[in-house]
Amino acid sequence: MSDSIRLQAIDQSLFDRVAAVARQKPRRRMNHNLHQESDLVQRFLNVLQPGTYVRPHRHVREQAGTGFECFLVLQGAIGLLIFDGDGQLIERHRLSATGPLRGIELAENQFHSLVALEPDTVMFELKQGPYQPTQDKDFLSAFPGEGSEQAEDQERSWRQLFATGHRP
Repeated sequence: MSDSIRLQAIDQSLFDRVAAVARQKPRRRMNHNLHQESDLVQRFLNVLQPGTYVRPHRHVREQAGTGFECFLVLQGAIGLLIFDGDGQLIERHRLSATGPLRGIELAENQFHSLVALEPDTVMFELKQGPYQPTQDKDFLSAFPGEGSEQAEDQERSWRQLFATGHRP
């Protein structure tokens, strides 16, 4: 193999390593970047454990059409929650590695959150780069910040929306 070829394996061993780290983190999730911070396209694995709280947010960019976000579940399952600007839940979708819905692309400026429905859930995410931490997310103020007891309660109630037998 040529020294100039750079391959990054995306395999079960990688899933297992990142999931083990995510289980130990207070946030109960962990990214594994495939991109460099300055890359124009962000490509990464996002490993989530049940109990992780993702505060509802949207991605706002200056250039139209660049605030999209694409999710593809490779292992496990997530619940995707879509909110209006007032924080009202307007849609929910179960994405699962075993289908029928395995991925989704969100339009820019769409408020959303995620809940891990199975342990060691692995998603591949794709969005416009480069990553700018101070400008990446616009949070919905109607929801608690990470690390609070209210956030834990909120995450549990969202996860319950996807419990087996729960009717929409």
